[in-house]
Amino acid sequence: MGHDTDQVEFTAEELLADHAYAEPLVAAGVRCHGGFDEDGRYVSPRTLHRVPAIAAWEAKRVAEAGTEILHLPIDTWPEHFPSVAQSTFLIGKGVTQPTVSELTRIGTVEGFGAMMRYLPLPDLQQIFADSIRGTATDHIRKGLFEAHSRDEAGFEDEAGHDKMWFAARDIAFEHPVTEDQTAAMLSRMGIPSPAAGAPDLEKLRAAALAARVLPDDIPFELEAVLTRMIGLLFIELSAFRAFSWAEAVLSDDDLVAGEGEAGRIVSYIRQDETPHVGYLQVALSEMRDRTWRGSSGTTYDGAEMIRLLWDRALQDSLVARRADFLRLITREIEASVAGRADADDVLDEFFALGSVHRLADGTLVEVAPGGEELRVPPVAA
Repeated sequence: MGHDTDQVEFTAEELLADHAYAEPLVAAGVRCHGGFDEDGRYVSPRTLHRVPAIAAWEAKRVAEAGTEILHLPIDTWPEHFPSVAQSTFLIGKGVTQPTVSELTRIGTVEGFGAMMRYLPLPDLQQIFADSIRGTATDHIRKGLFEAHSRDEAGFEDEAGHDKMWFAARDIAFEHPVTEDQTAAMLSRMGIPSPAAGAPDLEKLRAAALAARVLPDDIPFELEAVLTRMIGLLFIELSAFRAFSWAEAVLSDDDLVAGEGEAGRIVSYIRQDETPHVGYLQVALSEMRDRTWRGSSGTTYDGAEMIRLLWDRALQDSLVARRADFLRLITREIEASVAGRADADDVLDEFFALGSVHRLADGTLVEVAPGGEELRVPPVAA
């Protein structure tokens, strides 16, 4: 049993604690985190106290501030590209590579989640005029980032989401790629392989400093962490589109192998992501509700500080990153049908099945749920 919801102080050990499982989760021969209770229901890892804690922090926040929690309605987010109909069409035509590539891309990106534990953080209490004791904000470094990192990239001998996505892929498509093929695939999709070495951190820091939107007397490290947290929240929310897509495609026994097991693995990952969305929403809302204090002694409205970061991240996610993603996936699909006698017909029918269309000059046009149109010209050769 977890803690009562009126407890708001937790140790890292508590926030990282598992339930007692009746049976472990093993996927494609790999021992994964989480497990099953005595009734056969999947139980997410590290949620014995973490889930009650998130509920307690949110209850405390509402009692003190009385504001709505920060949220991004999922129905405002574009659907997954390609759609379920488009993916099932391609697989039915024997074109499995785009789906294999997407599952590989998602798993690889999930593995990058381990970097969260290394994000430098200033003394958060120094930023806020009021005490942050008993808040999600105060527990970011007391287990929340570490739990998130372990969920995404595994810990010790238990695999996390990165290897779970690969397991779903390997079950559904019967081990479709070698390590060399995976490296080539990721290179095509613009994702550096672990063998590429560490990124140029100084270059990344310089770019982030140049793009600052918060006042100069607010620590840059805080802006960097909050930018990452908001970006992660958007990724987690939009990922539910990817989960729905993957579950539907990988549960289709007429298309893929595994008798629905691959789809079930994705459903477990989706369940695991719920506390990620929860703590990010609560912590960011707590910071929004507080008065901030800069190193100069100047005070700032937390709502305005969060809004500056939120608006920038939203624009980046829905425009720049989305455009890059549409180009990347389209390029992978085109490469997968290249050389086929019916390649043009397959591509025409593929685009006719979704909300992303391709004009004669190669421009991609996507109409978002709200009616906004995103035009993505092809990259010049």
